[in-house]
Amino acid sequence: MISSSGSYPEPASGYARDMHAWPASEVPALPGKGRDLRIHDTATGGRVTLDPGPVARIYVCGITPYDATHIGHAATYNAFDLVQRVWLDTKRQVHYVQNVTDVDDPLLERAVRDDIDWVALAEKETALFREDMTALRMLPPQHYIGAVEAIPGIVPLVERLRDAGAAYELDGDVYFSVEADPHFGEVSHYDTELMRALSAERGGDPDRPGKKNPLDPMLWMAAREGEPSWDGGSLGRGRPGWHIECVAIALDHLGMGFDVQGGGSDLVFPHHEMGASHAQALTGEHPFAKAYVHAGMVALHGEKMSKSKGNLVFVSALRRQGVDPAAIRLALLAHHYRADWEWTEEVLQEAVERLDRWRAAVSRPDGPSADALVEEVREALADDLDAPAALAAVDRWAARQQAEGGTDEAAPGLVSRIADALLGVAL
Repeated sequence: MISSSGSYPEPASGYARDMHAWPASEVPALPGKGRDLRIHDTATGGRVTLDPGPVARIYVCGITPYDATHIGHAATYNAFDLVQRVWLDTKRQVHYVQNVTDVDDPLLERAVRDDIDWVALAEKETALFREDMTALRMLPPQHYIGAVEAIPGIVPLVERLRDAGAAYELDGDVYFSVEADPHFGEVSHYDTELMRALSAERGGDPDRPGKKNPLDPMLWMAAREGEPSWDGGSLGRGRPGWHIECVAIALDHLGMGFDVQGGGSDLVFPHHEMGASHAQALTGEHPFAKAYVHAGMVALHGEKMSKSKGNLVFVSALRRQGVDPAAIRLALLAHHYRADWEWTEEVLQEAVERLDRWRAAVSRPDGPSADALVEEVREALADDLDAPAALAAVDRWAARQQAEGGTDEAAPGLVSRIADALLGVAL
């Protein structure tokens, strides 16, 4: 436990948490073959057609496990679950990697506030996140890596950046020099004033004296009194910065030029901008990812859901109230992944009613043909993951079923498989 002075227990020697993901739900096979995904790329500001090889590669930034899983989290992971499902429908394999930032300032601060061991807090919230992802039928990553687990791979990267002159020391801490990457700024395209404001808001320290550039992010934080630290070799004891964590994991498991870097729109800067620059300075290659894809933010009572504001709706709380996870998923799918939207009781009620209509429609022994529906849903999702259009297509089939019925005995089963395989909704 944390002492009353607010200090943290020293991690055990060689401590590393072995992460595991959640179980995968079966993805039914559909007739024919899906379409290549056209998706909005933040770096270019327009749509790109993704054409991976036989194995599509995606990295999605994971949670900092001190308050999981709220609807904003679920909306983000739902978006990238759809990416996986579209790729699987094209008969590709998917290599999906996700991290867990299981040591960071917000986690440590929450541990002090709640007088709980930070390791126990991280493990508890990560376990809850897994349960929620399983309930929502989110396909799991092949590699689910914690920051603590990744430290042995992070240290050499920081040393390489320092030794190459792309990083420098300041009072024992090590900072990355954004000037070391000629492509810095090409992910967000934000101006310096906005970058500086977002850096201050999102974990950076642009006003620290002695930095070469106010935007330079920390790669390695030297050990602080009462905080956890690890052996950093020539860097000394400390712990890694946020951005280099994801870079180390992505390079290790996916390499440069993977297909999609994903996360919420609040990660465009500094996280994804800095991560790209770290990797590009390390390898001399560009780009880090072929497409940068970002999900919109979810609001509650007029303000973006955030841990700092405490205006959160938790998936686990909804499940405890008896809400069907399939209805939660339909509520997420009713909004385009890039849109900012607001969670309300009406949003959830509409999803519950839609689920009831769909289940009633597929419970009949036959119905109108669903052959065209497969292609409608495929086309909607291939068009920048237009889930609302996909839902509308299924709605139309369900309405025909209710109004007219049909004689195709295979139709209800096919509709069930479409909803499961492409939308992750079990009917």
